[in-house]
Amino acid sequence: MNDSCIHCGASVYRLKDGRVKCSRCKRRYSPRKAKRDMALIEAFCLETTAKEASEKLGINYVTAKKRYDEFRRLLLPLLENAYASHREEIVEYDEYLYLDHAKRKEKKYIFDAHNFLTFDYGGKVYNILMPSLDRYKSGFLADGLEDLYYDEFSRFLKIHRIAKLRSIDNTIVSFWKYFDEFMKKYKGIRPDNFIYYLKEAEFKFNHPMPERFEILKKVWFES
Repeated sequence: MNDSCIHCGASVYRLKDGRVKCSRCKRRYSPRKAKRDMALIEAFCLETTAKEASEKLGINYVTAKKRYDEFRRLLLPLLENAYASHREEIVEYDEYLYLDHAKRKEKKYIFDAHNFLTFDYGGKVYNILMPSLDRYKSGFLADGLEDLYYDEFSRFLKIHRIAKLRSIDNTIVSFWKYFDEFMKKYKGIRPDNFIYYLKEAEFKFNHPMPERFEILKKVWFES
Protein backbone atom coordinates (compact mmCIF):
# COMPACT_ATOMS: atom_id res chain seq x y z
CA MET A 1 0.00 0.00 0.00
CA ASN A 2 2.82 2.42 0.84
CA ASP A 3 5.09 1.54 -2.11
CA SER A 4 2.81 2.18 -5.07
CA CYS A 5 -0.02 4.62 -5.77
CA ILE A 6 -3.54 3.20 -5.41
CA HIS A 7 -4.63 5.44 -8.28
CA CYS A 8 -2.02 4.85 -10.99
CA GLY A 9 0.43 2.30 -9.56
CA ALA A 10 3.46 4.61 -9.67
CA SER A 11 5.88 4.95 -6.75
CA VAL A 12 4.98 7.17 -3.82
CA TYR A 13 6.93 9.00 -1.16
CA ARG A 14 5.93 9.80 2.40
CA LEU A 15 5.03 13.31 3.52
CA LYS A 16 5.64 14.80 6.95
CA ASP A 17 1.95 14.62 7.88
CA GLY A 18 1.90 10.83 7.41
CA ARG A 19 0.26 10.86 4.02
CA VAL A 20 1.95 9.80 0.78
CA LYS A 21 2.25 11.57 -2.56
CA CYS A 22 2.38 9.90 -5.95
CA SER A 23 5.43 10.65 -8.09
CA ARG A 24 3.33 10.49 -11.27
CA CYS A 25 -0.26 11.68 -10.67
CA LYS A 26 0.74 13.84 -7.68
CA ARG A 27 -2.23 12.72 -5.60
CA ARG A 28 -1.94 12.70 -1.82
CA TYR A 29 -3.71 10.30 0.49
CA SER A 30 -3.48 8.51 3.82
CA PRO A 31 -2.26 4.88 3.47
CA ARG A 32 -4.12 3.97 6.67
CA LYS A 33 -7.46 5.26 5.40
CA ALA A 34 -6.86 3.77 1.94
CA LYS A 35 -6.19 0.37 3.51
CA ARG A 36 -9.38 0.65 5.57
CA ASP A 37 -11.41 1.61 2.51
CA MET A 38 -9.95 -1.27 0.52
CA ALA A 39 -11.02 -3.68 3.25
CA LEU A 40 -14.54 -2.21 3.30
CA ILE A 41 -14.81 -2.36 -0.49
CA GLU A 42 -13.87 -6.05 -0.39
CA ALA A 43 -16.38 -6.73 2.40
CA PHE A 44 -19.10 -4.86 0.51
CA CYS A 45 -18.39 -6.83 -2.68
CA LEU A 46 -18.44 -10.11 -0.74
CA GLU A 47 -21.98 -9.21 0.41
CA THR A 48 -20.94 -8.77 4.03
CA THR A 49 -23.25 -6.33 5.83
CA ALA A 50 -21.87 -3.10 7.29
CA LYS A 51 -22.45 -4.44 10.82
CA GLU A 52 -20.60 -7.68 10.06
CA ALA A 53 -17.77 -5.77 8.38
CA SER A 54 -17.38 -3.38 11.32
CA GLU A 55 -17.09 -6.30 13.74
CA LYS A 56 -14.75 -8.34 11.55
CA LEU A 57 -12.44 -5.44 10.67
CA GLY A 58 -12.57 -3.65 14.01
CA ILE A 59 -14.01 -0.51 12.38
CA ASN A 60 -16.60 1.77 13.94
CA TYR A 61 -20.06 0.79 12.68
CA VAL A 62 -21.01 4.38 11.82
CA THR A 63 -17.88 4.65 9.65
CA ALA A 64 -18.57 1.32 7.93
CA LYS A 65 -22.23 2.20 7.29
CA LYS A 66 -21.28 5.62 5.91
CA ARG A 67 -18.81 4.05 3.47
CA TYR A 68 -21.35 1.43 2.38
CA ASP A 69 -23.89 4.18 1.66
CA GLU A 70 -21.26 6.07 -0.34
CA PHE A 71 -20.44 2.93 -2.34
CA ARG A 72 -24.13 2.50 -3.18
CA ARG A 73 -24.47 6.09 -4.37
CA LEU A 74 -21.45 5.67 -6.64
CA LEU A 75 -23.05 2.67 -8.31
CA LEU A 76 -26.04 4.57 -9.70
CA PRO A 77 -24.22 6.61 -12.39
CA LEU A 78 -21.98 3.62 -13.13
CA LEU A 79 -24.99 1.42 -13.89
CA GLU A 80 -26.76 4.17 -15.82
CA ASN A 81 -23.76 4.61 -18.09
CA ALA A 82 -23.39 0.87 -18.64
CA TYR A 83 -27.03 0.55 -19.64
CA ALA A 84 -26.93 3.66 -21.87
CA SER A 85 -24.09 2.10 -23.84
CA HIS A 86 -26.07 -1.09 -24.49
CA ARG A 87 -29.68 0.13 -24.63
CA GLU A 88 -30.12 -1.22 -28.15
CA GLU A 89 -29.28 -4.74 -26.95
CA ILE A 90 -32.43 -5.19 -24.83
CA VAL A 91 -33.67 -8.77 -25.21
CA GLU A 92 -36.48 -9.04 -22.64
CA TYR A 93 -38.17 -7.06 -19.92
CA ASP A 94 -40.70 -7.73 -17.17
CA GLU A 95 -42.35 -6.11 -14.17
CA TYR A 96 -41.74 -7.19 -10.57
CA LEU A 97 -43.51 -6.42 -7.31
CA TYR A 98 -41.27 -6.77 -4.26
CA LEU A 99 -42.56 -6.75 -0.70
CA ASP A 100 -40.37 -7.00 2.38
CA HIS A 101 -40.33 -10.53 3.80
CA ALA A 102 -41.61 -9.36 7.19
CA LYS A 103 -44.74 -7.88 5.57
CA ARG A 104 -45.78 -10.75 3.32
CA LYS A 105 -48.13 -12.42 5.80
CA GLU A 106 -50.56 -9.47 6.10
CA LYS A 107 -52.56 -8.26 3.13
CA LYS A 108 -52.70 -4.66 4.36
CA TYR A 109 -49.02 -4.25 3.49
CA ILE A 110 -49.51 -4.86 -0.25
CA PHE A 111 -49.31 -1.12 -0.92
CA ASP A 112 -45.87 -0.95 0.73
CA ALA A 113 -44.54 -3.06 -2.13
CA HIS A 114 -41.95 -1.71 -4.56
CA ASN A 115 -42.72 -2.07 -8.24
CA PHE A 116 -39.90 -2.07 -10.78
CA LEU A 117 -39.14 -3.00 -14.36
CA THR A 118 -36.21 -5.29 -15.11
CA PHE A 119 -34.55 -5.30 -18.53
CA ASP A 120 -32.20 -7.94 -19.90
CA TYR A 121 -29.50 -6.55 -22.16
CA GLY A 122 -26.93 -9.07 -23.29
CA GLY A 123 -27.21 -11.23 -20.18
CA LYS A 124 -27.07 -8.32 -17.75
CA VAL A 125 -29.97 -6.57 -16.02
CA TYR A 126 -31.06 -2.97 -15.60
CA ASN A 127 -33.88 -1.88 -13.28
CA ILE A 128 -36.21 1.10 -13.31
CA LEU A 129 -38.13 1.83 -10.10
CA MET A 130 -41.79 2.61 -10.78
CA PRO A 131 -43.91 5.17 -8.82
CA SER A 132 -44.73 4.16 -5.25
CA LEU A 133 -48.03 2.41 -4.53
CA ASP A 134 -48.20 4.08 -1.12
CA ARG A 135 -50.40 6.90 -2.43
CA TYR A 136 -53.31 4.41 -2.67
CA LYS A 137 -52.84 2.94 0.79
CA SER A 138 -54.68 5.35 3.12
CA GLY A 139 -57.83 5.48 1.01
CA PHE A 140 -58.07 1.72 0.57
CA LEU A 141 -57.48 0.93 4.24
CA ALA A 142 -59.98 3.60 5.30
CA ASP A 143 -62.65 1.73 3.35
CA GLY A 144 -61.99 -1.37 5.46
CA LEU A 145 -61.86 -3.49 2.32
CA GLU A 146 -58.15 -4.32 2.25
CA ASP A 147 -58.78 -8.03 1.56
CA LEU A 148 -60.90 -7.23 -1.49
CA TYR A 149 -58.45 -4.63 -2.75
CA TYR A 150 -55.52 -6.97 -2.18
CA ASP A 151 -57.14 -9.69 -4.31
CA GLU A 152 -58.21 -7.26 -7.03
CA PHE A 153 -54.85 -5.53 -7.11
CA SER A 154 -53.01 -8.83 -7.35
CA ARG A 155 -55.28 -9.85 -10.22
CA PHE A 156 -54.69 -6.50 -11.94
CA LEU A 157 -50.92 -6.96 -11.81
CA LYS A 158 -51.15 -10.40 -13.38
CA ILE A 159 -53.38 -9.16 -16.21
CA HIS A 160 -51.85 -5.76 -16.94
CA ARG A 161 -48.18 -6.36 -16.17
CA ILE A 162 -45.66 -5.00 -18.64
CA ALA A 163 -43.68 -7.89 -20.06
CA LYS A 164 -41.78 -9.22 -23.03
CA LEU A 165 -40.35 -12.62 -22.24
CA ARG A 166 -39.30 -15.40 -24.59
CA SER A 167 -39.11 -18.15 -21.95
CA ILE A 168 -39.84 -18.80 -18.28
CA ASP A 169 -36.22 -19.64 -17.47
CA ASN A 170 -34.39 -16.38 -18.20
CA THR A 171 -31.91 -13.83 -16.86
CA ILE A 172 -34.65 -11.61 -15.42
CA VAL A 173 -36.18 -14.37 -13.30
CA SER A 174 -32.69 -15.35 -12.14
CA PHE A 175 -32.12 -11.78 -11.00
CA TRP A 176 -35.42 -11.65 -9.12
CA LYS A 177 -34.51 -14.83 -7.23
CA TYR A 178 -31.10 -13.36 -6.44
CA PHE A 179 -32.62 -10.06 -5.34
CA ASP A 180 -35.19 -11.72 -3.07
CA GLU A 181 -32.44 -13.67 -1.31
CA PHE A 182 -30.16 -10.61 -1.25
CA MET A 183 -32.77 -8.51 0.59
CA LYS A 184 -33.37 -11.03 3.40
CA LYS A 185 -30.47 -9.67 5.45
CA TYR A 186 -31.77 -6.09 5.45
CA LYS A 187 -34.47 -5.00 7.87
CA GLY A 188 -36.48 -1.80 7.84
CA ILE A 189 -35.10 -0.08 4.75
CA ARG A 190 -36.65 3.34 4.25
CA PRO A 191 -38.67 3.58 1.00
CA ASP A 192 -36.48 6.39 -0.35
CA ASN A 193 -33.38 4.21 0.12
CA PHE A 194 -34.80 1.16 -1.65
CA ILE A 195 -33.37 2.24 -5.02
CA TYR A 196 -29.81 2.05 -3.65
CA TYR A 197 -30.24 -1.58 -2.52
CA LEU A 198 -31.93 -2.49 -5.79
CA LYS A 199 -28.99 -1.02 -7.72
CA GLU A 200 -26.46 -2.69 -5.42
CA ALA A 201 -28.04 -6.04 -6.23
CA GLU A 202 -28.07 -5.15 -9.92
CA PHE A 203 -24.35 -4.35 -9.81
CA LYS A 204 -23.46 -7.54 -7.98
CA PHE A 205 -25.63 -9.70 -10.23
CA ASN A 206 -24.01 -8.22 -13.34
CA HIS A 207 -20.46 -8.42 -12.00
CA PRO A 208 -19.27 -11.48 -10.04
CA MET A 209 -16.17 -11.40 -7.85
CA PRO A 210 -13.41 -10.39 -8.37
CA GLU A 211 -14.67 -8.22 -11.23
CA ARG A 212 -17.01 -6.20 -9.00
CA PHE A 213 -14.18 -5.54 -6.53
CA GLU A 214 -11.90 -4.15 -9.24
CA ILE A 215 -14.66 -1.96 -10.66
CA LEU A 216 -15.74 -0.48 -7.32
CA LYS A 217 -12.14 0.01 -6.18
CA LYS A 218 -11.37 1.98 -9.34
CA VAL A 219 -14.51 4.10 -9.11
CA TRP A 220 -14.03 4.77 -5.38
CA PHE A 221 -10.43 5.92 -5.52
CA GLU A 222 -11.01 7.93 -8.67
CA SER A 223 -13.86 9.74 -6.95
